[in-house]
Amino acid sequence: MNQPKIGLLPLYVKLYDEVLPDLAAKMEPFIVQVENALAGGGLEVLVAPISRTRPDFANAVASFEAADVDTIVTLHLAYSPSLESAEVLAQTALPVVMLDTTPDRDFGRHVDPSLLLRNHGVHGLQDLACVLRRMGKPYRVVAGHWEDADLIRRCVSVVRAARAAHALRLMHALRIGDLFPGMGDFAVSDDVLRRVLGVTVKTIQPADLANAVTAVSEAAVDAEIAADRGRFRVDCSTEVHARSVRVGLGLRHYLEQGSYGAFSINFLSFRDATGPVNTVPFLECCKAMARGVGYAGEGDVLTAALTGALLQGFGATTFTEIFCADWAGQALFLSHMGEINSAETAATPVLRELEFRFTPTLNPATLACAPRPGAGTFVNLSPGPDDTFRLITAPVEVLPDGTHPDLKHWVRGWIRPAAPLPRFLEEFSHLGGTHHSALMFGDHVAALNAFAAFLKIEHCNIA
Repeated sequence: MNQPKIGLLPLYVKLYDEVLPDLAAKMEPFIVQVENALAGGGLEVLVAPISRTRPDFANAVASFEAADVDTIVTLHLAYSPSLESAEVLAQTALPVVMLDTTPDRDFGRHVDPSLLLRNHGVHGLQDLACVLRRMGKPYRVVAGHWEDADLIRRCVSVVRAARAAHALRLMHALRIGDLFPGMGDFAVSDDVLRRVLGVTVKTIQPADLANAVTAVSEAAVDAEIAADRGRFRVDCSTEVHARSVRVGLGLRHYLEQGSYGAFSINFLSFRDATGPVNTVPFLECCKAMARGVGYAGEGDVLTAALTGALLQGFGATTFTEIFCADWAGQALFLSHMGEINSAETAATPVLRELEFRFTPTLNPATLACAPRPGAGTFVNLSPGPDDTFRLITAPVEVLPDGTHPDLKHWVRGWIRPAAPLPRFLEEFSHLGGTHHSALMFGDHVAALNAFAAFLKIEHCNIA
């Protein structure tokens, strides 16, 4: 799921074919070296023929679009005049990452001047970058020598950011139930989500899942229960487990049939204890994130779409919410009613019955666990004035699980921001952060700066 596919686009100049007809062939090994390095970094690489003129670039981009690549990565073999490629690259919906590298590492004062012609792509890249900026096309430049592992790591990271941004622009999100009454921070109109971010939203009620739930077979329920017993420590009755699985499988089928990359449920909308949709599918919310489908609670399709895009680009992401401040420990307590990415937990999750008091629906089975400790990135997509959005990030440490015996019944977690806790909280709310967020596992701040650039939104990092 998380292997991005790129189109590697070698740029060249037609003039050299006339005056130096053998040079292009001598650059082919360099293209192969870069291809292999990127593939070794975890990318699937589709290489276009060396492109020189506008028709060449148009054909290359069309082939990338037909192959459904996530990103175009340019490789500048020589000075390639920008007007041959810029308009074609500006018009495609595919993100553009510009790889600023050369065959030779050393070009110091002792250099053999005959090496110039195979190492001078940098000024062609600068020409193209300037023109793409003037055309309003988002792009990112990654510079360094192709043999450096850090260059490949950074390039792959930016490609993942591009993939996530592209995924958000194409996101279909499902809202089940209405927005939670009175919650205003993530309340953005469906029109604004579509027009500014590209996210399309469909809203249904829990009863609209009834046909999908009814169609779930007993064999499918039994198989899912058996699978759950292998991945969770089941501490609830078979009756409670089965009802949650049945409603969850119906929801899963509905999401798959509609090609939804993200969804949100408002638990207050689940009120029927006697029909097919007789419980809140918290368990399926956890499993969906583990499969790469975005989620957020309370009808928040904005954060659900963000989480889904990050899952598609990077994997290892969960929906979360700050509940309490641990001033003594300079940390924040994270929790929610029963939703966490079940693939990113510190230990085997416990599946338990939740005493559900909010509506007449029957008790669901929910997971209780903590996120796995280590480096993390806290991410928030904040709506602003005049239909704008701001991406807020913060490097954090995900702390080990808690020790109080009663915590075993909760979704729980602690993070320690890199910034002092009071300053983090002040800046987060001064920047307009919402109370629903995503937690990524690993340090992705630099990549998320690129993610915001591809989306043409502001990025603010709290560190």
